[in-house]
Amino acid sequence: MFYEDLSVYDYRDEDAFTDRRSGFYELWYRPAYTRLAVGWLEAGRPYATGAVPAAFVEKLRAVQEVQWMNVCLGTHECDLCPEGAAPEGNGEVRIPGEPGVAYAAPFLVTHYVTAHGYRPPQVFVDAVLAVDLDVWAAARWPDVPFPWVPEDAERMLE
Repeated sequence: MFYEDLSVYDYRDEDAFTDRRSGFYELWYRPAYTRLAVGWLEAGRPYATGAVPAAFVEKLRAVQEVQWMNVCLGTHECDLCPEGAAPEGNGEVRIPGEPGVAYAAPFLVTHYVTAHGYRPPQVFVDAVLAVDLDVWAAARWPDVPFPWVPEDAERMLE
């Protein structure tokens, strides 16, 4: 799956969060915000490279520890790595940006940064650094680690 950075993400119509503790409870909704793609890389397509702040990588990893988003049954293998040595991902990350915009990244985005020198757009780096990780990490079901979930989101509770 390839998207140019900051193009409109339209792979899925809905966003779905799964409770990481149970792995079962889930909520889903049709987002009212615009989703912009970041880090959807593919072999043979150019991407920006360069250094990123260590604090960005640390915070992005921490976000991925608390947010389980659009998890799929199948996995996607990094096709930038040699065959047999590639990590796999099966979900996404949502990072709020300016009002009405959220960044949609594949779960492999941290791998792309650390293993392949990918340099995400500065607006994404800034948005990740702005995440209040204490609030996100403290979220317990039915709350999720993302601030823009509508009140009428559908919830699977059992």
